[in-house]
Amino acid sequence: MAQQRGIIKLAGTIGNITFYKTQDGYLAKEKTSLDATRIATDPNFVRTRENGAEFGHAAKVGAVLRMAFRTVILTNKDSRMVSRLTQRMIAVVYADESSVRGERNVMDGETELVEGFQFNLKAPLGTTLNTPYTTSIDRVTGTLKVEVPIFVPSNIINAPAGATHFKFISGGSAIDFEKHQFVTDSHESEMMPLSSAPTALIELSNKVPLASTHPLFLVFGNEFYQNVNGKNYPLRNGAFNALSVVKVSGGV
Repeated sequence: MAQQRGIIKLAGTIGNITFYKTQDGYLAKEKTSLDATRIATDPNFVRTRENGAEFGHAAKVGAVLRMAFRTVILTNKDSRMVSRLTQRMIAVVYADESSVRGERNVMDGETELVEGFQFNLKAPLGTTLNTPYTTSIDRVTGTLKVEVPIFVPSNIINAPAGATHFKFISGGSAIDFEKHQFVTDSHESEMMPLSSAPTALIELSNKVPLASTHPLFLVFGNEFYQNVNGKNYPLRNGAFNALSVVKVSGGV
């Protein structure tokens, strides 16, 4: 792969070179002489097939997690979120120490490695919220909770220019990666002004099935708004909103 330079940018194929546009600009690459049939059957490509199978699995389970939290991710993501989440899921797959290569999977891996994932790298949660908060997962009661102690927003929230209000959001989900099914519950705080008035104790509690044996995921973040004539509008379509996987409990 090579970067296209010069005033005129190309898209298409000339000879053995394919020109195309990506988020990183205009690129060019040489067409490969390999065909799909050879890769699928040639013993020399057994490692390629194994890697492809595990990559495909990671991509699918990443899609399931995204679907589980689709309502809270919608305005709290960056343009590379999908590929970054797939890479994180690949790390989970590679942590599987019981399956053979090509068959390693998320359920036998370490789903806890997803903890700390930022859906929007342009606004990591740790840079927008500068106060301690606590998280907990109770499998018996199916409760996934975030608690934020009393704080002064103007001192604690690193708000972008133009923001006048904010709110917290959270979501909890029990995900069956084998059946591609999930049960998700999400909640949000009241809208709060970015003022010097202290908040109350904030508790966001999400419910999933009791005593679930599936991996449990808790996400938490904030959203910024601008108040105009008494109505709150999302600030720049969520470009500054944070959302993170703050706690994970692997399947049992």
